[in-house]
Amino acid sequence: MNRSATISRDTLETKIHLEIDLDGSGASQCDTGLPFLEHMLDQVARHGLVDLKVEAEGDLHVDAHHTVEDVGIALGQATAQAIGDKKGITRYGHAYVPLDEALSRVVLDFSGRPGLTWAVDFVRPRVGEFDVDLLHEFFQGFVNHAQVTLHVDNLKGANAHHQAETVFKAFGRALRMAVTRDPRSEALPSTKGTL
Repeated sequence: MNRSATISRDTLETKIHLEIDLDGSGASQCDTGLPFLEHMLDQVARHGLVDLKVEAEGDLHVDAHHTVEDVGIALGQATAQAIGDKKGITRYGHAYVPLDEALSRVVLDFSGRPGLTWAVDFVRPRVGEFDVDLLHEFFQGFVNHAQVTLHVDNLKGANAHHQAETVFKAFGRALRMAVTRDPRSEALPSTKGTL
């Protein structure tokens, strides 16, 4: 079964084209005009073993907010479309990822209910020119459109780049676990009969 999707999102603020293959090899090709965001998306692809292509043009003359948020929205839409009816998936995923002094935990549930719990206290407001507050907007966009419950906790860190990178690597690993097919069951992983 092909678990891939293509999303095009065209607004007055951004133009996004995003392709995802949940059963990929970790390849990524990202062009957003925001090198730090591209670096984070590369982490999701590599550690999530998903193939990801993102082309984004946004109103960066205003700031990066719309581009970052809309890439998150498009990723959520594409993930929801690619995963389909959710029958036979593991459903839950979690990961702890360290990077030197930093450590983050991400827990994900394809619950059908959007919810983000974000506990990331960055030690500084920017990595280079990138405003790290926008990472919350990225994940909020993803959660709302993938309809997942997502808990993101940075447990420690003294370097904002390391904090962000551990979050995205852990997100990739948790996503990989959650979308993995359980060979023992093709049933929907819910006692409600719906997700």
